[in-house]
Amino acid sequence: MSQTIDYGNLMHRAMRGLIQNVLTDVSKNGLPGAHHFFITFDTRHEDVAIADWLRARYPEEMTVVIQHWFENLIVTDEGFSITLNFGNQPEPLVIPFDSVRTFVDPSVEFGLRFETHDVEEEDEEEAAEEEAEDRPQRDAEIVSLDKFRK
Repeated sequence: MSQTIDYGNLMHRAMRGLIQNVLTDVSKNGLPGAHHFFITFDTRHEDVAIADWLRARYPEEMTVVIQHWFENLIVTDEGFSITLNFGNQPEPLVIPFDSVRTFVDPSVEFGLRFETHDVEEEDEEEAAEEEAEDRPQRDAEIVSLDKFRK
């Protein structure tokens, strides 16, 4: 067993599971009421499959809208595939859940954002850890909550 519980990773898996459940329901029953989705994903992810012209136009990230016209929505444990209309041109897309950055349903003001962990962030974290190691260690101080009660 590991030394810590990775809450961030567990939360990401749970949120991706929620997206999977919602899209699975939509693939079987269609979009209910005014629901629609804006899904932003990383087009650089190795398992994203989109047309070359879309990748050239959106080299880093792309937001798709699932609302009025979509076909062939197939959901798996890894992600989903869908055909969307781009200027009267149907295009198939394969979007892994690991590439999703945001999932928004504006009809009910619901949204999920997945934090990205870039190399720059890792460098900043390493620098902060090194700084913390250089500081002298102090013993923890126990503070009684009675101090703050009126």
